Amino acid sequence: MLTELAQAGLVERHRRRGTFVAEGARQENLLRLVNPALQGPEIPGRHAVDSAAVVRARDADVEMPGIDDDAPVTQLRRLKFDVDDNPIAIELSAVPFSLAPRLLDEDLAHLTVHDYFSRNGVPAAKSRVYIDPVLLDDDTASRLNLSPGQPVIRLRRLTWLTGGKLAEAMWHIIRPDLVEFFIEHSVLSTQDR
Repeated sequence: MLTELAQAGLVERHRRRGTFVAEGARQENLLRLVNPALQGPEIPGRHAVDSAAVVRARDADVEMPGIDDDAPVTQLRRLKFDVDDNPIAIELSAVPFSLAPRLLDEDLAHLTVHDYFSRNGVPAAKSRVYIDPVLLDDDTASRLNLSPGQPVIRLRRLTWLTGGKLAEAMWHIIRPDLVEFFIEHSVLSTQDR
């Protein structure tokens, strides 16, 4: 339980000192957030489907390299809320329809696309995450209760199949006033652990 609270950024654990309630903005381990192999929601709190539809790749609101502009893709936009029900993040994902023709039949509020791939034999091989500074457009700002034009960080992930074709293109924008990102790894030798 304490490990899960620490992963959610709600408590801080310090070796030999104990566990303490986290102060200020929620802290999020960037490695956990961008790891497509993790199952379940990475942000505790309510998740809501904002839109889910099959659209042309050109209309997916995310760049889909190697996918024909007229190819059908399943686009999923979700809002994520913190434990106090504040909108904390917006996520947009697009998957070629041919890879996941039944994707819209899933529990979309809690869906992890890579779990869907695993359960359905879609051979996803690798992902790459980009960190982009962007200015909020009117629509995204409205969904997050922020001002348009505000600078934010967008985490953009591309996932490819074993054959090299695109499996998913997605992005997250997370409110910078509610989340502080960090990357943590141990520098102790195996002997000291």
